[in-house]
Amino acid sequence: MIQFDQELSQGASNAVRVCLRVQPNEKVTVITDVASREIASAIEAELALLGAPFKSFVLEECAPRPLANMPQSVLDDLETSQVSVFAVVAQQNELQSRMQMTGVVNRRKIRHAHMVNIERRIMIEGMRADYGAVDDLSLRLLDVTRTARTIRATTGAGTDIVATMNPDYKWLKTSGIISPSTWGNLPGGEVWTTPGEVNGTFVVDGVVGDYLCAKYGDLKETPLTLVIEGNRLVSATCRNTELQEEFWRYTHTDENSDRVGEFAIGTNLGVRDVIGNILQDEKIPGVHIAFGNPYGDHTGAQWYSSTHIDVVGRRFSIWADGRQLMRDGEFLL
Repeated sequence: MIQFDQELSQGASNAVRVCLRVQPNEKVTVITDVASREIASAIEAELALLGAPFKSFVLEECAPRPLANMPQSVLDDLETSQVSVFAVVAQQNELQSRMQMTGVVNRRKIRHAHMVNIERRIMIEGMRADYGAVDDLSLRLLDVTRTARTIRATTGAGTDIVATMNPDYKWLKTSGIISPSTWGNLPGGEVWTTPGEVNGTFVVDGVVGDYLCAKYGDLKETPLTLVIEGNRLVSATCRNTELQEEFWRYTHTDENSDRVGEFAIGTNLGVRDVIGNILQDEKIPGVHIAFGNPYGDHTGAQWYSSTHIDVVGRRFSIWADGRQLMRDGEFLL
């Protein structure tokens, strides 16, 4: 544990005591890196105050980055824990190592907080949300989406997509209140599923995910326009041709990298606008989708991809089977 800014304490307390509900008799695995060490220390301090035993790993001390595989020492420690925290800045080509980690998490039903690309601003914004209110909104939204056949989403920037839902796929709530059945990102605040099929245009005037987020940041001035047909990405255009080409390569890594694997509605009422970090930005009230891995262990989708990249827009209007749920970024529930 190192010294840390006390401004991080409230968000760390929310993570440990509210979102993960750590008990003093539960062991916690904390996985971090050099870039996120101060934030991890704030979390460790909360665990120490609670009296919960924990073991911490700094990835650069375990193996060279970017990680080809999650270090075995980390995986072995996870086997003995009831709770885990992953507070790390993503590097290119590390998705496989994260999947190895979440494989253990899923199998052992560990309450896991996934805090990829966490930063100070998120700790004092999204992590300070009233997660009771976020969870309540998420539950009310699930009552509608779980029975919806189609969901339409539009924006003033030009997004107009229709998602047809597969009744065999589950909707999930990752509202920040983390359960053994589904690990969650922190900050939390979304309901999501694997769609049956998405068609239309999605204008990414927010952010793109994975390591591209840190590279390209807020896309308000240079939006990326995606055309989707039959649940597959068929075109990507942007004035920033480097982003356009890199995004296209990423979404064509394997046979399913261009397939929409996630359809989500953000529910974090403490998040109001894009900050250029996917971890918080995808929780903004509105719609985001992801291409690639559908996290079928949770949703029931029977296909797989080695990649997963989210895309976020701004100020959505949303309809479920014709019932309007959101107007210009404000929920109507």
